[in-house]
Amino acid sequence: MDSGAQILVVGAGIVGCSAAYHLSLLGVTDVLVVEQGPLPATGGSSSHAPGLVFQTNASQTMTQLARHTVRTWAGAEVDGRPCFHQVGGIEVATTPQRWDDLHRKLGLATAWGVEAELLGPAEVAELIPQVAADRVFGGLHVPSDGIAKPVRAAEFMAREARRRGVRFVGDTEITGFDVHNGRIRTVRTSRGDVPVETVLCCAGIWGPKVGALAGVSIPVQPLAHQYAVTGPVPGLDAGREVAQPILRHQDSSMYFRQIHDRYGVGSYQHRAIPVSTDELAPTAAPGSGAEAPSGGGGWKGMASVHPFTPQDFKKPWSDACDLLPVLGGTDVTEGMNGLFLFTADGMPVLGPSNEVGNFWAAEAVWITHAAGVGKAMAEWMTSGVPEIDLRAADIRRFEGFAHSPSYVGERSAQSFREVYDIIHPQQPPERPRPLRTSPFYPRQQELGGVFLEANGWERPHWFESNGSLVDGRAIAEPGPWAGSYWSPIVGAEHQVTRERAAMYDMTSLARAEVSGPGSLELLQRLTTNQLDRPPGYVTYTLMLEPTGGIRADITVARLSRDVFQVGCNGPRDIAWLRGHADETVSVRDITGGTCCIGLWGPRARDILAPLAGEDVSHEAFRFFRARRLHVREVPVTALRLSYVGELGWELYTSAEFGLRLWDLLATEGAGHGAVPAGRGAFNGLRLEKGYRAWGTDMWSVHDPDEAGLAFAVRTDKGDFVGRDALLRRRENPPRRKLCCVTVDDGTVLMGSEPVLDGPETVGFTTSAGYGYSVGQSLAYAWLPAELSPPGTSLQVSYFDRRHPVTVVADPVFDPEMRRMRC
Repeated sequence: MDSGAQILVVGAGIVGCSAAYHLSLLGVTDVLVVEQGPLPATGGSSSHAPGLVFQTNASQTMTQLARHTVRTWAGAEVDGRPCFHQVGGIEVATTPQRWDDLHRKLGLATAWGVEAELLGPAEVAELIPQVAADRVFGGLHVPSDGIAKPVRAAEFMAREARRRGVRFVGDTEITGFDVHNGRIRTVRTSRGDVPVETVLCCAGIWGPKVGALAGVSIPVQPLAHQYAVTGPVPGLDAGREVAQPILRHQDSSMYFRQIHDRYGVGSYQHRAIPVSTDELAPTAAPGSGAEAPSGGGGWKGMASVHPFTPQDFKKPWSDACDLLPVLGGTDVTEGMNGLFLFTADGMPVLGPSNEVGNFWAAEAVWITHAAGVGKAMAEWMTSGVPEIDLRAADIRRFEGFAHSPSYVGERSAQSFREVYDIIHPQQPPERPRPLRTSPFYPRQQELGGVFLEANGWERPHWFESNGSLVDGRAIAEPGPWAGSYWSPIVGAEHQVTRERAAMYDMTSLARAEVSGPGSLELLQRLTTNQLDRPPGYVTYTLMLEPTGGIRADITVARLSRDVFQVGCNGPRDIAWLRGHADETVSVRDITGGTCCIGLWGPRARDILAPLAGEDVSHEAFRFFRARRLHVREVPVTALRLSYVGELGWELYTSAEFGLRLWDLLATEGAGHGAVPAGRGAFNGLRLEKGYRAWGTDMWSVHDPDEAGLAFAVRTDKGDFVGRDALLRRRENPPRRKLCCVTVDDGTVLMGSEPVLDGPETVGFTTSAGYGYSVGQSLAYAWLPAELSPPGTSLQVSYFDRRHPVTVVADPVFDPEMRRMRC
């Protein structure tokens, strides 16, 4: 079919066209886009999508992707017809809870740089007269939102890419891949073989099938989503396709968009309707041409559209008529159940696969984010680092269990049900649970552990058995939102850790064993700190992107000459290590086969010493050292470090000995007043101590100097990934800094709130919580460097109310680190 391509893109829907377009903008034009359906209306999800673009999202990443989508399509045309109608968007509240949530969302929009405002009922009705003003408390209005014409936008980007030399081929099916030594050499198609350097899969609902042909698992689930078109609606202008803002009625999981004198109505209120990828037929052209589908109608014959199920639309239609009474005089004239992809955590699936080195994916991407994703993928594939941090969307974030059809199906269905729900940041998924448990889980249940979930792990946030510890203590209580998953026991466990000692289950933290004669060289090349130290040393260090941004922070314990234990943030870090290792290095994920107890507090040594049977004094076992020892009969790797700012150790053993280790420490600890403690206390303790959490406080767009981690960088140790870029950055002083602030009226924040200097938004918060040792509400925030000196007075907007904050020296607790070094 073709002589070959540097990059072959599978799928010419909105994502594939966006990726090709943005690659061409970067000068990469040896690109071939292969589509199984016709061009430009391929018959995939892009061909039937209603095109709503709402930018505000709890995720900064998703908001940034949506903002770029708006910038790309606003003003773009195909043959004089617009690709985007920038009519704005309004989300209305019909309950007090939703109205409160819209105040919170206004803060998110402000924090992420999206202009937004809250409207009263009359103001909502002024923009959308069909809304029953007496039914709503108000609305969140984003003037820059709008409605995309997906097929037209795809054609616009495809034309621009073609003009620069990108090739598009329609009606061509991918039939297989020739994979040699973990890389694709040739793509087999229905029109012949194509030699390639890299493959980018943007096949949408057919993505899992395409991935399977290469031996790659793409953990996504197609689900059906109901969309209907009404008859003529009084008051709508038949002469204009869309003039009104798009409307979301999230209390009923619905949205509305004008289509001339009708409304398109979408619903997530119905039951989840999963579709097996095995049931998907090859795509077909829409029945009424390229332009018909993306507003209403013209869906017949498309494999991405299933028949409308009227029984699922009865309640949504009733709710629609309640909000828009004028709909009572019309009816549903046509409808469909359109298929598109969901994931276990509601985020896209992007980036290079673990299984095949040159197979990339960009799947589960909605129209809202399509142009932004195309730009990010083009940057990632050409320079190695996208401008927007994609940590939360990286396909390698999923471990093996999260690729199982059962898990993907269950969690994706929950993602569907929660599309328009009010989701608390700590709200755990419902099923399947429990999935991953530490060996300590039976004891934790006996102690009344209250569990939340992260990456499949059951993690206790506090223990009801510690309820009596609250007596006589002044425990500051957070407000309703921050206190949704909270108990005063959290404050008591926090204080007892500082006063006596506590045991923390640290099993869920990812860790790898890096071994072999080339292990030191590998780790030196990938990290910023000096690791060429004798066995028995532990080092806190960073891994940087080639741009100098922080890819991860890790701890490295050198256990012997060629064996290192690496504490990671997750599977992405382990994939990064493996991706750079050669045959002289083994990188083994040891998380599931081991467990860990953090024994921390001023009495930690008193608890460990009689069990260890050897000298664990400060002189014999110094800070940031590692040693293999026994806790009675249990073999343990002990690391003397602490994430809570107290004397203590991380004690690792194999899973088979976990329960025994817990019982030994708990029994001995009881005589010293030690208690088990949960993640609630852990988070507050590390916040007081100023310990950053990668992915929450800093990520790939931030460098070590900005994040306050310059102490972990030794540029004189030799070359390492990101060193040259970091040195170039250091030619100019940091423009922003991660700062600790106190919330001076005691309000407990949740993170992601905008920080203001007078009327101007100057930054946003990251970690937040209450410091029960210092008696202050604390948060970390990214601020301009000129506003970073301690004593600077600012404000934070929380539920659209302003609260005074003050920049303070970091950390607020034990800045001399005396407690850990005793």
